[in-house]
Amino acid sequence: MLGKPITCFESTAMWDVLTAFPAESLIAFTLGGLVLNFAPGADVFFASACGIAGGPRAGVMAGLGVGLGVVWHITLAAAGLAAVIAAHPGALVAIRWIGAGYLLWLAWGAWRAGAGDPSRARGVVSPWRAVGRGFLSNALNPKPVLFILAFLPQFTRPEYGPIWMQVVALGSIFAFTGTLVTMGYGWVAGRLGQVLATRMKVVNRLSAVIFGGLAARLALAP
Repeated sequence: MLGKPITCFESTAMWDVLTAFPAESLIAFTLGGLVLNFAPGADVFFASACGIAGGPRAGVMAGLGVGLGVVWHITLAAAGLAAVIAAHPGALVAIRWIGAGYLLWLAWGAWRAGAGDPSRARGVVSPWRAVGRGFLSNALNPKPVLFILAFLPQFTRPEYGPIWMQVVALGSIFAFTGTLVTMGYGWVAGRLGQVLATRMKVVNRLSAVIFGGLAARLALAP
């Protein structure tokens, strides 16, 4: 269980917990996380869509926002709230539909952006807006909750220290590597978007299709 509340009175330092993990376990965890991060998923496609619409900087910042969303889920898991959410299917369904609606809103804005629209996909070009939208796209996706509850506990052991600290330590590694990977995808997509800048309407429509596809995937997922 991940449900032990976080307190300020734990005597074990986070560094002590991290160093308690065998090196081979940390390496296996990090490599496993990288494999999952490099496999294109919703986060990668979102950052790529922002990069295509707004350029490399927007793609990188969207990847940063996605990473902050992962930190949010890690925090919930460490606090025990993720287990509570996962135990209530209704809450997961509500989060899923809110997230799908948000992505559809982004898709509609990108589709309406014309070839000469300086906002390029209705503000997705703005780096700080890209951070906020990246965060929301991940925070409103219930799948990371279930993933964290399924993946991280496989590497925790009571003898390593407080479970919540282990979740935070492992989650920090996963969030850090995943953020770098997603930012990289966003940058590459942004470079591609710059190459296609003369066909801005096509770029905007491509971003809209990606956002719409993500919304459908989230809404129709079992």
